[in-house]
Amino acid sequence: MTTKKVEMVIPPKPAHFVGDGFRVHNFIPSIQNLDMKRMDPFLMLDYNSKFHFNPSKTPKGVGVHPHRGFETVTIAYQGKVEHHDSAGGGGIIGEGDVQWMTAASGILHKEYHEKEWSKQGGIFQMVQLWVNLPAKDKMSKPKYQSISNSEMITEDLGENGFIEIIAGEHNGNKGPASTFTPVNLMNAKLTSGGKADFNFPPNFNTAALVIEGNIIINGEQKASANHFVLFKNEGEDFTIEATEDSIILIISGEPINEPIYPHGPFVMNSREEIMQAFEDFNTGKFGYLED
Repeated sequence: MTTKKVEMVIPPKPAHFVGDGFRVHNFIPSIQNLDMKRMDPFLMLDYNSKFHFNPSKTPKGVGVHPHRGFETVTIAYQGKVEHHDSAGGGGIIGEGDVQWMTAASGILHKEYHEKEWSKQGGIFQMVQLWVNLPAKDKMSKPKYQSISNSEMITEDLGENGFIEIIAGEHNGNKGPASTFTPVNLMNAKLTSGGKADFNFPPNFNTAALVIEGNIIINGEQKASANHFVLFKNEGEDFTIEATEDSIILIISGEPINEPIYPHGPFVMNSREEIMQAFEDFNTGKFGYLED
C-alpha cells in the first residue's frame, strides 16, 4: 500500500447566505482547482459553519426551487432542518441526521429551519453536498432517503473515538445510504490524540472537511476547523490524528468521467439537456409544491 498525500489545505472563503437560513462557505466548486471535474462525482460542497440564529416565528430557509440530474445530501451537526419536495418526500433532520434527496428527473423542494427549533434559535451547523448522477440515471425517478443518526453504522475505535458511516464502507462496515456510483461519506469523531486510518482507490477523488478541532494528516500536514483537505489522486492510505477532540467529514468517490454541463439548479451532460430541463420546469413537469 502507498500513502495518499495531501495536495492542498484550503481555508474557508468568506461566507454568504443561501436564502436567509443558510450561511455557508463554499468549497466545491472553488477557484483553487476544486471545480466539478476535479471533484467528480461531487459537484458542490457548502459548509454552514457554526452560526447563531436568533429566535424567529417565521422559519428561515430556502423557498421552493427545482433540481434535476443529481442528488443533494444534507448533514446536520447542530440545529434542525425541515424538508418537503414535490415527490412526497420530506421530514425533519436533527443533530447527527442526514437527508439524501435524489432529484434525478426533476423535483421541486424547499428547506427551512424546523419550526420549533426556529422559535428557540441557537447554533446552526450543516453541510450540503451535491452528488452527480451518471447519464443513464439522470432521468430516473426522484427519491428521498431520511437517515437518522441511529441508523448509521458506527465503527468503534476504542479510546481513539469512532466513525459514523453514512455511505460506502470503512473496514468492511457499510453505511445505510444507497448510491448510484461508488461514494464514501463518513464522519470521523476522534478524541484528543485519537487516530484513524483510511483507504480509498488512487483514482477516487478524496477530501476531508474539518468540522471541529485540529488534525494532523499522515503525521505531517496540519489542518484546523473549517479547513478543507484535498488529497492527491495517487496512493491509497492516509492517517488522521486529532490533536484535540475533532470531527472530520470524509468524502471519497469514483469519478463518473462524463461531460458535466451545469446551469443553476440543473446539472446535465449537454446544453440541449439543460434547455429541456428549463422547458420541463416551465411547463410544470416537476410537479407542484406550495411555498
